[in-house]
Parts: sequence; structure tokens; C-alpha cells
Amino acid sequence: MEEPLLQTLPSKEQIQQLPVFENLPMQQIHVIHSLAQCHALEQELKACALFGFDSESKPTFSKGEVSTGPHLIQLATYDTAYLFQINPQILEFLKPIFENRDQIKVGFGLKNDAHLFRKKGIELNSVIELSKCFSAFGFSNPMGLKNAMALLFQVNFPKSKKISTSNWARKILTPHQIQYAAADAYAPVLVFEKLLHLGLLPKHIPNTSLKLRLRPNKIKAETDA
Repeated sequence: MEEPLLQTLPSKEQIQQLPVFENLPMQQIHVIHSLAQCHALEQELKACALFGFDSESKPTFSKGEVSTGPHLIQLATYDTAYLFQINPQILEFLKPIFENRDQIKVGFGLKNDAHLFRKKGIELNSVIELSKCFSAFGFSNPMGLKNAMALLFQVNFPKSKKISTSNWARKILTPHQIQYAAADAYAPVLVFEKLLHLGLLPKHIPNTSLKLRLRPNKIKAETDA
């Protein structure tokens, strides 16, 4: 029997009391800083039908200062997160993935990402902005990732202002940065799968024929239940 959809978003205080989101373990998070590492993962990445996606940039503090980001690009699947520390060669390597219409990229608040990518000569294709997929729950405004995780999974998804505004251009990322960045790409994959199961994704979702490539056994089991 299908679980009823929650129509009421928990309050900030209630969210704080929820179980903390379980992120990917560190051994399933790959920090990539060289083209050799990219090429070693090339076939693995090409085989993915779906990526959770986000990017991080070193914050700008001075008036008129222009961001040189993205400095980190995160892609995640159901069991792995890839954190790419960006240089021109790595960006060129990633370009075909972002422009590929046969690979779905999902995330929250991707408008700024698209702007930064366009400045780098990359056009994002087959991208789904998940924040706009919650009207069936009674929410007309875009939903943030933290609230989406509370609503769909009844978990507290931690968002640290200190880490989000840290220096993402540093050569060696801290463990906290790595965990934060991986979670921001991994959680949208879970949200996408849940919304897909509930039939709440946009009707124009690209590559609907690829749906059963995403995680076929799990989706089939839920369909048969």
C-alpha cells in the first residue's frame, strides 16, 4: 500500500529532532584532481544513466569581484560520489557528460550552476531542477534540499554555512568539505528516485526509456508490490 504524501513540512525545530541523513561512506567518495584519474574512471562514468549534480565555488567577498568558479564539481550515483577539483583539462573532460542528452543530471538550485557553466562554454542538457517538483505536495515555491529530505525521508539533512562558504579552491579539501560536497550530489539522486516512484517528475523528463536503467531491480520490485 502506498504511503500517504505528507502535506505539512516539519518545522525547523522538528527537523532538528529527526535522524541525521546517512551520507555515503568516505571510501565511496572519490576526490579527483588529475586528468589521469579522470581517464581511469571514463568508462564507469559513461555507463551512468543518472547523476546527482552540484558545484561549489570559492566565495567572493569584495564588491564587484567576479567568481572564477566552479572550483569543485560533484557527480554522484546511488553508491559513489565523484568530486572533481576543476582545472581546464578536467572541465574539458566533463563537458561531454554535461552536454550528453542520454545522461540525466539532477539537483537543486542549478540555475547559478548553469550560468557558471555557460560562461565556461558548456551547455547543460538533460538537467532536472528537482526544487520545482513538489507542487503535488501543495508547495508552489521551489523546495530546498534540506526540506525535501525532511519531507520525503523524515531525516535531518545538515547544511553548514561555515562549510558552504569555505574555500573550495584549496588544493587539499578538508574531510568536512568532502562529506558536505558528496552529500549535496548524492541526496538529489535519492530525491529523484523517490519522485520517480511517486510519479511526480516532469512529464517531459528526458530519456524516459532510460528509467529502468537507473536501478531496475529496485524500481521493478516497487512497481510489482
